[in-house]
Amino acid sequence: MRLLMLGGTEFVGRAVTEAALARGWEVTVFHRGRHEPPAGVRSLHGDRTAEGGLAALAEGEWDVVVDTWSAAPRVVRDAARLLAGRAGRYVYVSSGSVYRYPGVAGSDENFPVVDGDPDADAVAYAEDKRGGELAAVAEFGAERTLLARAGLILGPYENIGRLPWWLNRVARGGAVLAPGPREAGIQYIDVRDLAEWIVDAAAAGLHGAYNLVSPVAHATMGELLDACVAVAGASDVELRWTSPEAIAEAGIEPWMELPVWLPPGELYDTMHVTSVDKAVAFGLRARPVAETVRDTWEWLRGLGGVAPQRADRPAVGLDPEKEAKVLGL
Repeated sequence: MRLLMLGGTEFVGRAVTEAALARGWEVTVFHRGRHEPPAGVRSLHGDRTAEGGLAALAEGEWDVVVDTWSAAPRVVRDAARLLAGRAGRYVYVSSGSVYRYPGVAGSDENFPVVDGDPDADAVAYAEDKRGGELAAVAEFGAERTLLARAGLILGPYENIGRLPWWLNRVARGGAVLAPGPREAGIQYIDVRDLAEWIVDAAAAGLHGAYNLVSPVAHATMGELLDACVAVAGASDVELRWTSPEAIAEAGIEPWMELPVWLPPGELYDTMHVTSVDKAVAFGLRARPVAETVRDTWEWLRGLGGVAPQRADRPAVGLDPEKEAKVLGL
């Protein structure tokens, strides 16, 4: 199989590239040249946002294109239009954010989606991802387009900062504000499980939309933080489980200040209670949370504890002084 990876040097794109290489695929990575792709690929350079930026893709044929673009849908449109006659199918890594808010616990791929415009400039994340979906389908057709609607993505190469923040926080030691309830289920997908499913699905010729996240209650918030403590915790680290009510009273923002965590309610049901039966039926695997945490910590240590940070995403994590105040320290 011949894969064209649009991107491929960071997080999801890198994981897809590595999964394809592991299967013996011929991989071409189109990127801006800011980061080195994995060894064994052919590199083509260009900036998709610049005039003439797709020139390096003017020639060539591929069986599969994988695209992770998250901003202006017209950028997906332009790439898909250029490649439609020279590539077998298009895999667009979309997001569960395309579903209308609020979600309903247990909802699947048939849940209503937001509006999107394949010709638009960047508007907002959900609308941009939906526009990207529509752009891919418009150029390749529904039968040749796979929409991989990923949920929360964790694992090695993460450049958003969620799991790296928790790992570094427990490594710092002391009392740690642990957001409860401890037994609350969380849904996420290890980036390698996402990548392996995408590669397998593309090879099998799947099309249409698939939710890609771990099964409901695959792990709990307690299991996630216990795993962080097990691999990275300082000798004096102590998880202090704190109620959602106390966290709200302190003005702490879920998800951003306490990554991954959401209190019970509409947003929790939307993000952490999504049906993935369709993807599981085609072999979606969710590795144990302890494995995701361990491998992310090993990767993070190799970087000196400082994870890469996407410039277009805000930094996450709770200020130490704010945490200490809530814990009465």
